[in-house]
Amino acid sequence: MVNFPSLVLLSILSFTRMALANSACVAFDISWNLLAFGFNGKDYNAGTQDTWTSGNAQDITTSGRPPFNGANTTCYLSQYTNAIYVLGADSSNPSSIYIYDATAKSWSTQSVTTGGFDPTNFDAILDHDTNVFYAYSKQDIYALDMGLLKAANSTPLPWTDVQHPDFATSDYQPVMALAQNHIHFLNVPGLSNGSARIFVIHFSYLQPAPQSYGNFPNTYGQATSFFQESGVQQEFAFIPSDGSATYVINVETNTTQTLKGPSLTDARATYFASNTALIQLSSSGNVSYLLYDPTSASANANAAWNVVSKLPVAVSASSSSSGAGSSKTSSGSGTSATGKASGSGNGASDIRVGLVTIAVATMATLLAMAIGY
Repeated sequence: MVNFPSLVLLSILSFTRMALANSACVAFDISWNLLAFGFNGKDYNAGTQDTWTSGNAQDITTSGRPPFNGANTTCYLSQYTNAIYVLGADSSNPSSIYIYDATAKSWSTQSVTTGGFDPTNFDAILDHDTNVFYAYSKQDIYALDMGLLKAANSTPLPWTDVQHPDFATSDYQPVMALAQNHIHFLNVPGLSNGSARIFVIHFSYLQPAPQSYGNFPNTYGQATSFFQESGVQQEFAFIPSDGSATYVINVETNTTQTLKGPSLTDARATYFASNTALIQLSSSGNVSYLLYDPTSASANANAAWNVVSKLPVAVSASSSSSGAGSSKTSSGSGTSATGKASGSGNGASDIRVGLVTIAVATMATLLAMAIGY
C-alpha cells in the first residue's frame, strides 16, 4: 500500500531544499578563495582550489549580512575593489544590493532606485573595467554604476534604461556572458549554433550582425566568465540546461572548447568561475568544480567534475541530510534565468515562497486523501 504521508513529506523536502539552495550563492575573492554565502544560515571561505577536498571551510558569518531568503540570489566579484555584490538575497527588499568587503570582511546595504527595472525578473553581468551592472529586464537593457564601492553610501544608485535591443521579445529567455567589455547575448531566436549578439559596453552599441564562435547550441542555459589575474575576461563558460557539455568560448580566437558537462545535471544550477576553476552550485545545494587551464586544451578535455567536500550542503539544518553526490542525475527542470549573473527569469516575485506554499497546499490535499486511503 502506498504511504501517502511519506510521499508528501519527501516531496515537500525536495521542494524546500531546492528553494533554499537557490537562496545561496558562491563567488571568488581576488585571491581566488571560494566564498559561499547563505549556507544553512552561515557564510564560508573554502580557500583556494588546492584545499577544496580536505578540512573544513572557515566560518565568515558576521553582522549586516542579507537574510538570503530571496528567490534567486546572485553574486558578482568586483575585481578592482575585492568586493562581492549580492543581488536578490532579501525577499523583503529585492532591489537592495548587499556589499561584502572581502578585505575587511564586513557587510553593508546599498539602496537603489529601480525605474523601469524589475529586480524580480532580470539577467545581468558586472562589467570588469567600468564596474557597471548591465541587465536585461522587461525587454530592455538597463545599467547601474557601482563606482568603486566596497561599502554602501547613503545615496541611492539608479537603474537607467540604456536601450531596447532589436532581438527583444516577450518570450526571450536571456543568457548574458561578459568578455572583452562586451556583453554576449546567447539563446537569441534565429541565431545559428555557436553565435552570439554583441553589445559593446563602452559605446552602448548593439552590433547588428551576430558573431560566430564555433560550435555550441543556440539554447537556454547558464553562462559565467573566467577571470584573469588582471585585465578583462577573455573567455566564458556556457552550460546548456541539459548539462550535456561545458562550452568555453574564447572571444580573442573566436573558438570554442567542448568540455565535460557537470556530473549533476541541473537546469536550475548556478555557476561562478575564477581564473582556473568553474564552480557549480546545484539547486539541491551541492557544490562541484571543474579545473580549467587557459593554456592547455588537452588538459581541459580530460578534466573531470569533482565535489567541494569542504563545504556543507546549502540547505536548512532541518533538511540537510543528503550529501553531495556526483552521479549524473536529473535534479532540476526549471528554466528560470538564474545563475552567475542573473536574477529570476520567469517573472515570479518569490519562487522560494511559492514553492513552499505549493508544497504545503499539496500536503494538505494529499493528507486529506490519505485519511481515507
